[in-house]
Amino acid sequence: MDWDLLGLTFIAVFLSELGDKSQLAAIALSGSSKSPQAVFFGTAGALVLASFLGVLAGDAVAELLPTQILKGLAALGFAFIALRLLWKDN
Repeated sequence: MDWDLLGLTFIAVFLSELGDKSQLAAIALSGSSKSPQAVFFGTAGALVLASFLGVLAGDAVAELLPTQILKGLAALGFAFIALRLLWKDN
């Protein structure tokens, strides 16, 4: 087990999930339900499943493409999104 990678992944996902729409949905659901434990386990299970599917997809793509190309595609994708956000017509 690569403990450094585990810690880095935990921190990255934890910080990116704070305040996103799924957390707001969990807040709304737990506030309007009588079973916040069910909301917790439902949202935790959904995040685990989504992360698992992402890891499987990432592993499959990594088998097909060299790491350098994969990193380049990811960088281009993020740059494209950033440019679209900066120059979005309202």
